[in-house]
Amino acid sequence: MISSLKKLSFTKITYKWLFLFVSLFPPKENLIIFESFLGKQYSCNPRAIYEYLKNHHPEYKMVWSVDPRFEKGFIDKKVPYAIRFSFKWLFLMARAKFWVTNSRMPLWIPKPKNTIYLQTWHGTPLKKLANDMREVLMPGTTTEKYKQNFYIESRNWDYLISPNGYSTEIFKRAFQFDKEVIESGYPRNDIFYKQERYQIAREFKQIHGIPDDKKIILYAPTWRDNQYYQIGKYKFELHLDLDKLNKELGNEYIIILRMHYLVAENFNLESYKGFAYDFSKHEDIQELYLISDLLITDYSSVFFDYANLKRPMIFFTYDLDEYKEDIRGFYFDFEKKAPGPLVKTTDEVIIAIKNMGKDQISTEKFNEFYQRFCYLEDGYAAERVVKEVILKNR
Repeated sequence: MISSLKKLSFTKITYKWLFLFVSLFPPKENLIIFESFLGKQYSCNPRAIYEYLKNHHPEYKMVWSVDPRFEKGFIDKKVPYAIRFSFKWLFLMARAKFWVTNSRMPLWIPKPKNTIYLQTWHGTPLKKLANDMREVLMPGTTTEKYKQNFYIESRNWDYLISPNGYSTEIFKRAFQFDKEVIESGYPRNDIFYKQERYQIAREFKQIHGIPDDKKIILYAPTWRDNQYYQIGKYKFELHLDLDKLNKELGNEYIIILRMHYLVAENFNLESYKGFAYDFSKHEDIQELYLISDLLITDYSSVFFDYANLKRPMIFFTYDLDEYKEDIRGFYFDFEKKAPGPLVKTTDEVIIAIKNMGKDQISTEKFNEFYQRFCYLEDGYAAERVVKEVILKNR
């Protein structure tokens, strides 16, 4: 065991020094490296920026950083990539003019002096982030270590994207970030304002065998910091009673489950065939937003994005008190400001679905929410980011 650890440490040190050596060469001015959720997905803000550049600035060479366990998705889409931590990846990363990612990079990878690091992040914050967290309950770290590592990482960022003024204020403080924040809206939400969204939804349903004669419920909860199997693999107990939902709503609805990328569960939905579908392994949740008629979530930042569609949302908050007080804590009064009803049981979920559209107060609350968090979204966020970062630094 000790010899294995020593060997691992030696390999990492050797790799780091090689990375530093290669980074001494002049950067490749047209090379951009993209990564989404630690190389697990072709998705989110990096995908939107990549596709904008591909369509409008093909002079750039663009390569994705990919976890080898998720390589197939990039092969199927014919997206150029390099396996994370391979020698090819090392030479590309060390010479790239730009890094574009939505999550943190390993601290032992040194950012080259001439590389511009664009951190897009991946959500409008409801739950406390980084330096604002009172206590960190994630495995493999301590509160002090977690905050220190986040601080070290954010020293490497040259630009940070923000979806709205509310997020800008929090990001600057929580990430202790004092460089340029681009308040652009989120590039990943551009699709909600494009005409092709209807075609994307139709094609997705056809490809995946989703029936056209049923309304679609999307259930997309977040993970719980204190419920885990190991570092990076979190437990999730399905509190929604699918039997009840099927019995009460199955004639009119189907439900799609989309767990957070850190959740390790594989749900057996065989007995709910034709009613419940597990799309947790589907890369880009934006496509699931487009085909759905309503969202059920909890404390996940997905509801800030989904609000752009102006479709109903229900908040299944069975552990609200624990989450609010002990696990994370919130930045605003979620119970008062959530743009939809908060419910704690499957029976209440069913009632809320049956009562959708009947409450005038909820419409007013939604409009207030939309004006606060979605006011920058217009379909051109990726273009704004590219102009402010890529084109200004070429």
